[in-house]
Order: sequence, then structure tokens, then C-alpha cells
Amino acid sequence: MKKVNVIVILLLLIGTSFSGWSQISNKESIRLAELAKRVSITRDNWGIAHVYGKTDADAVFGMLYAQCEDDFQRVEMNYIEKLGRLSEIKGSASLYNDLETRLLIDSEEAKADYKKAAPWLKKLLNSYADGINYYLYKNPKVKPLMLTHFEPWFPLLWTDGSIGAISTADLTTQELKDFYGKPDDKIAFVAKEKDMQTGSNGFALAPNKTASGNAILYINPHTTFYFRPEIQISSEEGLQTYGAVTWGQFFIYQGFNENCGWMHTSCNVDVADTYIEKIVRQKERLFYEYENKLLPVKEKKITINYLDNGKLVPKSFTTYFTHHGPIMAKRDGKWISLKSNNRSMNSLIQSWERTKSKNFADYQKAMDWKANTSNNTVYADNKGNIAYWHGNFVPKRDIKFNWAKPVDGTTAATEWKGLHPVAETVQLFNPKNGWLQNCNSTPFSVSGNESPKEENYPPYMAPDGESFRGINAVRTLEKGKQYTLDQIIADGYNDQLPFFEELIPALVKQFEKSIQSGETRYANLSEPIQVLKAWDFRSGENSVALTLANEWGFKLDPLVRKTYIDQGELDQVENTRNFIQNMQTEQVLPQLQEVISELTTKFGTWKMPWGEINRFQRLSGDIDNRFDDTAVSLPIGYTSVLWGALPAFKSAYQKDTKKRYGFSGNSFVCAVEFGTKVKAKSLLAGGNSGDSTSKHFNDQAEMYQKARFKDVLFYREDVEKNMERKYHPGE
Repeated sequence: MKKVNVIVILLLLIGTSFSGWSQISNKESIRLAELAKRVSITRDNWGIAHVYGKTDADAVFGMLYAQCEDDFQRVEMNYIEKLGRLSEIKGSASLYNDLETRLLIDSEEAKADYKKAAPWLKKLLNSYADGINYYLYKNPKVKPLMLTHFEPWFPLLWTDGSIGAISTADLTTQELKDFYGKPDDKIAFVAKEKDMQTGSNGFALAPNKTASGNAILYINPHTTFYFRPEIQISSEEGLQTYGAVTWGQFFIYQGFNENCGWMHTSCNVDVADTYIEKIVRQKERLFYEYENKLLPVKEKKITINYLDNGKLVPKSFTTYFTHHGPIMAKRDGKWISLKSNNRSMNSLIQSWERTKSKNFADYQKAMDWKANTSNNTVYADNKGNIAYWHGNFVPKRDIKFNWAKPVDGTTAATEWKGLHPVAETVQLFNPKNGWLQNCNSTPFSVSGNESPKEENYPPYMAPDGESFRGINAVRTLEKGKQYTLDQIIADGYNDQLPFFEELIPALVKQFEKSIQSGETRYANLSEPIQVLKAWDFRSGENSVALTLANEWGFKLDPLVRKTYIDQGELDQVENTRNFIQNMQTEQVLPQLQEVISELTTKFGTWKMPWGEINRFQRLSGDIDNRFDDTAVSLPIGYTSVLWGALPAFKSAYQKDTKKRYGFSGNSFVCAVEFGTKVKAKSLLAGGNSGDSTSKHFNDQAEMYQKARFKDVLFYREDVEKNMERKYHPGE
């Protein structure tokens, strides 16, 4: 007994995260065991967890327990990241990513929010922690990387389920390193990829566009694979929600209940701004100028431990804040601060409340929290309503400033002036043509001719431009009639590539012009050009033209691939058409020659069908995917959304591979019809389990390849008929 006490004391002294450990008191274990008896988990024949509890809090307990069963490492890693502690696992490469997180997400604020949370919310937060901690207690063979005890305030660090939930305006982590690092700093650093260039698709169809006369919602987030599992949570307090949950969160992020459904797409609504601060040093103290006064710069010491040769090495930073927010960079010798709203209790409340909406009015009430900082919303319900909101958290600003650029921090004129009421934001309800869409593009084409008008809104409210994916979605939905679930799924997999519809004819023209002028440098392109000229601009496994076009497209001017834009910038479609208008031979033909050379060197021929090199492979449950050309993989006919594709499959050549392997894109896809009873079909990349030994690790892989959806089991009687096992947490 003394030996155990000594170990516990040592652990407390060295300050590790083992202070809670997975061991709990006998009294606590009895409490959790009693709680578990109030919860049942039914796994269906796809391994999907259907969680039933007496109360909402019971359901949250079971939900987190089930998530941990499916993939504890992803639950843990999401909170290691939000705590700003990745460096303790990954070393110095994550040091400045951690610093950014610590500057923008304050753990002390999250703890304070927990203390003042309403009783109903505190119950959910407690159940979140109880569910994970009980899992660790009942599964001692599971070895966390760091977090052996989860705290109920953790969800208040991450109050939005978006994959890009942290907004830093246009500031980069490299700028942060340049500001807070030292010139002689030897620490290695890997910056985050700022623009993932993927996105999401959301479609809603009104009764006049469907065969049944019921509204239909199409949910198609594009994220890194395995970022969200599929789950259902129900309680006797009116909760009955199905959809995708981000690992470690307790609300369905994209999904539906019996009354309505919601799909989120990322947007570029301005929710964070940068300020140029005028810094003055007096008597070794720092001040900043504001309204002709000098105010003290707040200093805060942040210490981050990073792993180095098996040891944790502390690195301390003295960080600086003005009332706008943390200092994040120096540009032209001037300090730049960031004003943002990257976490809030209101956001978490909104995320939960929308899942229990009984009707359109309820959903609007949830939107009135005005706390969703990173998402658009596509909505449909069982009364036939469809709706779209572009963003939700939108600060009021003086429109004489360009808010895409740093503004003067010395004047009150650049302060936010509260938030726009939801009614003032860009939105659309029940358009006459019966459809709406968003593909991370402008809201001013959300419903074709029925769309909101750009001139009615301030520029910071919707700077998003058009993309070829948006063009494809509009023309697809305009033509569609008598939609069923199968038909909207088919249209969601539209294989047309409008980007190449415009670029390839221009390429052919440049080639023919060079030949006619007697140019011989590009003579070897004659056959590839004929292949491209004969192409129908559709994606497919057997398409050699797609291989050529895809590889060529990535060698063009980056501007034609830029889809997320800020106020005053040209969008992808405008940039591409300008590129075509001013195209020079040297901008396109040498690039195609490079493609021919690279393919021939790698495969012995350039005549490679797309599916031969574009593959889906899931070998392990590791968060950092590994790929192997000698192992089993599946050919995939889909391609990048950059070219206007609706289905997303982002692939790349990986370390030590000749072939391209997918890692992001279509992940959880779902089509829902809201009638007297809800009907839905869904599909996951690979499978729902992160355990490579589970039969549900890859049981949807071939379905994913062929876009064959499974029926969603929403009602309990259907779940029972297709039950694989039923149990209480801990059994």
C-alpha cells in the first residue's frame, strides 16, 4: 500500500497528466455502474451504435462510451490538440501550432464557463466526462497517449464540430513563429496546411421537386477520412438524433431527427479580424495607442513542453495582448493582433439545441444564439420547408474599411458593433424553384435565379466567390425532377468536371496554334492532345484523359485552384477565365510534357487509366495513414473538387508509393427524406470502427468505391431486427 501511495505522490509532483488516472474510487465506480444500467447500446449489422438512455445526459454518457469503443485514440487526440499539447506527443514540429491554440482557446475561460453553466448543460458535460472515464476504467488495456482522465470542461474548448473550427483571419502559424521565436531558434517546425481545398456539399429539395412530395436533404461533408463516425442517440426526454459526430463531442454535428435535418458547409464569412497596433515602450513597459491614450499591453507567460529524444523540454513564451486579442505577427515592423471568437459556451448550447428542434421555429430559435462561427447551414423538415443560412456569427462593422486586410487598431471606428441579428444575414427560405445548394461557394447562386442579391449585403458578410463545383451543383439541380433518395444520391455523384470543360479546349487551341506556326518542341504531345480532345470531361476509373488532366491541372497557376477568397479578390471561375483569355503556350504545354514524362518514368507509359493510380486503401487505424502499393487497394473514379466534381476524393502520391491514395473527401454521406416517417440512406469511407481487427473497419469500402448506400436504421424496431449485439456500457 505504501508503494502505491509513493507512486501517486511522485506522479503528482512531476505534474504529469496521470493525476486522474483511469482508476476511480469504489464509490465512483458504483455511481458509474448504476448510470450505465440506465443506458443501452445496440450495434446494428454495420457496427453503428444506437444509444438509448432515460435522460439526455444518460444518452451522452453512452454516446461517448460508444465513441471510445470505436476509436478512443481519435477522441483523445482531438482534445490533446485543443488543449494545445500536441508537442508533448509529436515534438517541436507542433510547438507553434500549440502556441496558436493556447493564444486562441483559453482553458481557464472554459473552466469558468463550466462553473457557471446551466444545470441541464452541466449534466451533459458531466456525462461526457463520465462516459470516457468509465470506458478507461472498464478497459485497462487501453493505453492513452496522455489523457488518462477527462474533465467535464473539455467540450468547452471545442464548441463547434467543424474540421476548421479555429479562425485566424489570414494570419499564419509561420508568422506566429517569426514573432515569438528567436532568430537562432533551432526548433524544427511544420506549418499547418492553411487551405485544405476541399469543403462540403449540402442540397435541400422542396416537395415540388420530389417524387413523394416530401422534402429531401443531402448531407455530404468533405473532411479527412475517419474524422467523424456515424451514430444515433435517443432519450426519453425527446432526443432522437442520427448522423455524424466529431470524435469526442456530444452533439450530432451533421444529421437529422424525425422532424428536420441540418447540413453544415464551411464558409468565408468574416468572423475574425486583424488590427495594426501602435506599440510604445516607456520605462521598460509596453503600451499601445487607442483613442489618443496609452493602454498597457497585457503580458501572459505560456509554457509548452515538447518531446525531444524521449524527454519533455519546456519552452516558455512571453505573449502579448491588447483588448482586441493576442498579438500574432509583425508586418512591416508593426504588431498585428487578432480579434476572434474561437470558442464560446453559447456555441456549445446552440450545437446541442438544434439537435432537438421539433420544427422550423425551433431551429430558427437555435440560430438566434448567433454563435456558429464557421458554418453555413442547409436545412429541410417534415413540413416541406427548406432553408439556407450563410454563416451565423457575423459582427457588425463599418463598411468603409476593407475587413479582409488589417485595420487601424488605434481608433474605436474599427471596433465590432455587436452582432448582426440573424434576420440581417444572408439567407433563403422556401425558394419557388424548390431547391437550394451550397458547395462552399457564394450564397448568391444558392438557388439559381431565386438566390439572394449581393448588393443587399455588406461585403464582409459573404465574400465567398463562385467555384466550378458551385456551377456544377446549380446546373445539376436546375435540371433535376421528381427526386427520390436514389436520384439525389446519383446527382450528388455527378461526374462532370466543368473546370476542364473550359480549360481543355483552350489547351488544344494552344497546341494546334504552336503546330501551325512550325513549332516542333511540343510534337510529342500530339497523341495526348487527341486523347484530351476526344474526352467528354467526366471522371471515371477507366479514363486516361482524366489522369492527364488531373496531373496537368495541378501544374497550372495556383490562382485557378484557389476556391476560398476574401473581400475584393477574384474567385476561381474569374481567375480561370482570365487565365484562358491571356493564355500563353509556355503556361500550359511544357506542363503537359512534364506530366507525360513523369507518368512514363513511373509506370512505363503515360496511358494510365485513372483508377490504376487513384486508390482507396485502409490498412490500419492509425491517425496518420500509411499506404503501400503492394497491399490491397481499390480503384476510385472520383477526383478533386477543384475541377468541379461533386463527389470529393482528394488523393496524393504518398511517401514510397507510385500510386495516389485518397485521404480526404466524401466521408459520411447521407440522403434523408422527411415524410410521415423519416427515410434515409448513408455511406462511410471504409467503415465505422477504427479497430483494424473489427469486421466494421472496412466493410463499407467496396460500397464507397461504387457509391452504394446502406439503409439507415432510424426506428428502434428496425434496429432490433438488424441487431448485432445489445449491451450496457461496461459489459
